[in-house]
Amino acid sequence: MRQFDRNAILAIVAYAGYLACMQYMTRHVSRIERPTTQSQRCNGNQVRRELMAQLEAHYNARSVIRMSYDAFTRLVAILRGRGLLRDNQYSFVEEQVAKFLHILSGQGRVRSESFFFRQSTETISRHFHKVLRALITLQDQFLVQPNGSTISPQILNSGGRFYPYFKNCIGAIDGTHIRVKVSKEDVSRYRGRKNYPTMNVLAACTFDLKFTYVLPGWEGSASDSRILDNALSREDNLNAPQGKFYLADAGYMLRFPILAEMSRYDVETVSEIVLACCILHNFLVDFDPDEEIIAQVDRDLMNNEPDHGLANGAIARGEDGRRGEILRDPIAAQMWNDYITRH
Repeated sequence: MRQFDRNAILAIVAYAGYLACMQYMTRHVSRIERPTTQSQRCNGNQVRRELMAQLEAHYNARSVIRMSYDAFTRLVAILRGRGLLRDNQYSFVEEQVAKFLHILSGQGRVRSESFFFRQSTETISRHFHKVLRALITLQDQFLVQPNGSTISPQILNSGGRFYPYFKNCIGAIDGTHIRVKVSKEDVSRYRGRKNYPTMNVLAACTFDLKFTYVLPGWEGSASDSRILDNALSREDNLNAPQGKFYLADAGYMLRFPILAEMSRYDVETVSEIVLACCILHNFLVDFDPDEEIIAQVDRDLMNNEPDHGLANGAIARGEDGRRGEILRDPIAAQMWNDYITRH
């Protein structure tokens, strides 16, 4: 009997040890990357070098990364020069940025990038978020609000069409809804005018098609007036210099198709992607303007029904609405009187 008890105890101890080992393996082994041979690493490096060489030689890099190769190298130089991205043993900054831009263009996802670049989905995802965070830090350079000290050249040189009526106008503001993925508990908060959860984004732009202020993150059910009030009162506020004004409900351009497929990202990531797209947009307006894309956006605005956000009476309420009328009505009267005089 004693021998049986001893054997039973040993068996229980051994089984307990086995369970402990299995539990440890379950928790920790999944974190360890699968070992690869030196030849596999070399093959992956060679594939990535060839892909980057093809991008450089491609006659139309815009079709792949939404910008010319010259603009791409300039962007890489800015990110590397400010110490925001660094080369590592397995990938250069150029490769990291190219992967990010290809995903942003809507042509690739993490899984497909993993196949093409011969890297794990974890590595691709890590590079995507690394570049995303780096781009957001460029806000101080590429998202600059007007101070109202000068008249916009687009207004001043309009041949009398906009000047002097809009000499104090410093830009246009509008809201747009972008689809997001949220938990079941938050769906009602993020479902506004659409049948699916969205994020309501407020943006301001100048007349040279540059974003000057972007406020993402608000749930789709939030009213435009509430978002605008917040934009004007928060610490990083929308700047409205004394005596200057913005036009409301004007169309503006986003040239990155990923914004139509944001439902696979969480709200925080969507906010960051929106900011990154606006920063990249301003960068491209400066260094790689694409007249065809601008013309395409103009055609879309002419052919599609506008998604009225701020114009649907949302901000024209109470004292704010009355002040807007006091500002708007004299401008409209002056424009009409000048038109009658000329004709």
